[in-house]
Amino acid sequence: MHKTVEKLIHIEKLVKSKESASQKITIIAVSKTFKLDKIQPLIDYGHLHYGENKVQEALDKWTELKINKPEIKLHLVGKLQTNKVKFAVKIFDFIHSVDNKKLVKKIAEEQLKQNKKVKIFLQVNIGNETQKSGVDKNHLVDLFSYCKDLNLEVVGLMCLPPAGLDPEPFFKELYYLNKNLNLIELSMGMSSDYIKAIEHRASYLRIGSEIFGQRN
Repeated sequence: MHKTVEKLIHIEKLVKSKESASQKITIIAVSKTFKLDKIQPLIDYGHLHYGENKVQEALDKWTELKINKPEIKLHLVGKLQTNKVKFAVKIFDFIHSVDNKKLVKKIAEEQLKQNKKVKIFLQVNIGNETQKSGVDKNHLVDLFSYCKDLNLEVVGLMCLPPAGLDPEPFFKELYYLNKNLNLIELSMGMSSDYIKAIEHRASYLRIGSEIFGQRN
């Protein structure tokens, strides 16, 4: 058995042991920067959810694969520029990094043009960090309402807690922000903190290095 598959199975067992009865957790194997030869064993194993950071890399790697395996779901977990929205809507099934009205408007326009709906997570700047993307918590309700006005399918919120701090208070806060909007899905938890994210009702875990190893 390939090492990446062994690592994924280990994580799957761990997640299963931690999730509650009412919690459905999806593991996104964040395959950014890794070539297909490293990803293929997971595809052969039957894993369906993969995360990429860059639109062009996703197009190069996944266009043909998704035609042959339409059941594969692709998640954009990195920042999305408005000039890449057309291509993002084409290749991705989920976008986890929506954080402003300009981007929302562009996605709505492209969805109409392409006759395709993408599931959206609103990225919240949960630690109020100036260097990080994400909507300010005070503007979240306004952005969410704008998404609904433009018929975007917002399924939940996403966050990246500040590095070097205990992520639990941030996960807890995002859970309550999500609940206040009556949203179900929560995109939080990565290789270093996904166990704590599960404890705060995460439903989508973005796990890269714990599956694929360290990036060069």
